[in-house]
Amino acid sequence: MKFFKVFPVGFIELKGGKVFIKVLERYRNCLKGLDGFSHLIVLYWLHLRDNPVDRGTIQVYPKGDISKPLVGVFATRSPSRPNPIGLSVVRKLEIGEGYLRIDRIDAFNGTPVIDVKPYIKRSDCIPDAEEPNWLRG
Repeated sequence: MKFFKVFPVGFIELKGGKVFIKVLERYRNCLKGLDGFSHLIVLYWLHLRDNPVDRGTIQVYPKGDISKPLVGVFATRSPSRPNPIGLSVVRKLEIGEGYLRIDRIDAFNGTPVIDVKPYIKRSDCIPDAEEPNWLRG
């Protein structure tokens, strides 16, 4: 089995009710061309869940609700998972010198950002996608 390394490209900064992705200097040129996109896909490392217990989680009750069926962690958005990678689709509000300001993100101050991708509606929106019944309600 080959192992690999993931490096942060920036960090989440929550400041004065605003949300920023502070991009490390060496990756600032990666922001070029994002100005035409309204939304972004942000991948981040759930660093507070990077421990043996959370990484060993195999099955969960969705949102901790024991009235729902016990399912494999890959069927949920649980932060406890073998590789604690978070994903959020966000609205881009501003691009500045070394930062992105976004509308919101489900992450804590200081969370490492591992990638940013443009949201492309023709490939990222699946209108007829199906979901299991237990997810509703």
